Amino acid sequence: MDRRAFIGTLASGLLAAPLAAEAQKAGKLYRIGVLDSVGLAANQANLDAFRQGLRDLGHVEGQHFVIEYRSAEGRAERFPDLVTELVRLKVDIIVTRGTSAALAARHITETIPIVMASSGDPIFAGLVASLARPGGNVTGLHLGVPPALAGKRLRLLKELIPGLSRVGVFLDSGDVSAHLMMREIEMVAHATGVQLHNLGARRPVGLEPAFETAVLDRVDALIVVEGLLTVADLPRFVGFAAMSRLPAIYGLREFVDAGGLMAYGPDLRDLFRRAATYVHRIILEGARPADLPVERATKFELVINLKTAKALGLTIPPSLLQRADQVIDP
Repeated sequence: MDRRAFIGTLASGLLAAPLAAEAQKAGKLYRIGVLDSVGLAANQANLDAFRQGLRDLGHVEGQHFVIEYRSAEGRAERFPDLVTELVRLKVDIIVTRGTSAALAARHITETIPIVMASSGDPIFAGLVASLARPGGNVTGLHLGVPPALAGKRLRLLKELIPGLSRVGVFLDSGDVSAHLMMREIEMVAHATGVQLHNLGARRPVGLEPAFETAVLDRVDALIVVEGLLTVADLPRFVGFAAMSRLPAIYGLREFVDAGGLMAYGPDLRDLFRRAATYVHRIILEGARPADLPVERATKFELVINLKTAKALGLTIPPSLLQRADQVIDP
């Protein structure tokens, strides 16, 4: 896109925030800090969606913005140092994924705008005063995953395996929202006659005890609840399910892309794409995070991997395939 076309796409922004627009005209290169719990390669699809969202708004990477990506590699205690590094780099805005990342960013800086590409309940976490008027320097999107959705994952497993009797649940033992989801799973388990095994998982103990418990309890299938720990160790959960020949359902499609069987949850790519709009409004139009309402996830998806189903000797019921948003077919 040439410069004239780019300025044209920002016409409304020029009227709303002349100072920000003048900075863009003068060749301002914005530094966007991205703070995540997983490495760059594992997050590539979401970042591609974020970049596409910026491109759709007329921003050219390298000409109008650069991204400074920092990953805690699943270790929440690393977030403060990473935020401090981004502050030293004088980033214009910080985009976060996950509640822990957003909390660390807000704790370090109250002046740099923070956009949540996804988070747990931001009110419960104390990140915003309200969804309509966040206050402070944090806004963006939250997963808005109703706890009942976790119960639906068990129902999907039951539909896939009608004789299902014992299900192991992996969740981050230190994640409050994960425990809320566990309650919903327990309600559905009670209604459907399924015996649950809370396998837990927590650093620094590691995942081995949880995996050993799953084997000793002879579970028939697995539910992996999304969280900092489970997402950061995604390959190990998918690998364990494959090695143990256990059907598993996950909260994010990233697990299915990595070889997992099935996922039902929010579309993170859509959230990252929408996060670009917040970045645009804040750094180009001069909007204040305090005044930009926090939005919920609105797009949820069911993704099924037929290659994994075949490896496990499973036949996916036609009714389940028809409801799937995407079927990965080898």
